[in-house]
Amino acid sequence: MGHREQLLGAARRLLEDKGYAHITARDLVAASDTNLASIGYHFGSKAGLLNAAIGEIFDEWTEQLAQIAMRATVATPVERAHVTWSALLDGLDDKRALLLSFMEAFAQADRSAELREQFGRQYQQIRGRVAELVAESLGGRLGPDDPRAKAVASFVIAVCDGLAMQWLLDPVNTPTGDELLAGLGLLWQASAGEPPGDA
Repeated sequence: MGHREQLLGAARRLLEDKGYAHITARDLVAASDTNLASIGYHFGSKAGLLNAAIGEIFDEWTEQLAQIAMRATVATPVERAHVTWSALLDGLDDKRALLLSFMEAFAQADRSAELREQFGRQYQQIRGRVAELVAESLGGRLGPDDPRAKAVASFVIAVCDGLAMQWLLDPVNTPTGDELLAGLGLLWQASAGEPPGDA
């Protein structure tokens, strides 16, 4: 294993143990058994290393949710979204420390053009991956580059992000996947001019 992989592994562990805001470059060197020069060489800065680790973590998380959604034996894209939201909520307990680190990093993005650009690229990649799943779940009626597929992907991602943030603050009252599905059904009925059905 090279220094790059050692540093990423150490960053991931420290993001869980200490949180984004409290990790120092010396912490990363000690945990990875490397040196300060390696951080600069491979990642440019401590922030670059931590952000790369967060990016890896959330790419993996996105892929895990994608696999759960696409394995589900459901009939419609909305039902697939329901499976995704439910799986997200079910997995948050195990990811709480990493989610807190992500939120700490997110709060720094307004002061760091590098971090803001990195998060922007990350969201573009995730949006593209989810748009591929949207296209697949629609049976090829839309391509993944179709603006409508990207809009649906953005909606699904926005719901996931919003759920995660609500859960961090108030896990007891965060809506369940079933409640979200019922809310979508109500909106659909209202947009079609139908009276609300039973909750």
